[in-house]
Amino acid sequence: MARRERGREEWTASDYARSAREQLGEFAGVEVENVSGVERADDGWEVTLEVLELARIPDTVSLLATYVVGLDDEGRVERYRRVRRYTRGRPDRV
Repeated sequence: MARRERGREEWTASDYARSAREQLGEFAGVEVENVSGVERADDGWEVTLEVLELARIPDTVSLLATYVVGLDDEGRVERYRRVRRYTRGRPDRV
């Protein structure tokens, strides 16, 4: 994804989500399955991503993880952390 220069064109939440997804996949070597959250932070943006960490057969026992990625206003990753690991077939209790 080409970087947009600050001030020339405003980024949308979708742009930040796409940037986080692409960069995390590249440098962490993981398969990002989906975006589960995007929000403005004090110093940029935070994007929450669901990642496939270990594919298993059957797929319902594959190991997934939730990552929170912090981006600056130009869409560059400044930080990321894994906040949760779980098996695909075991949803959260409500």
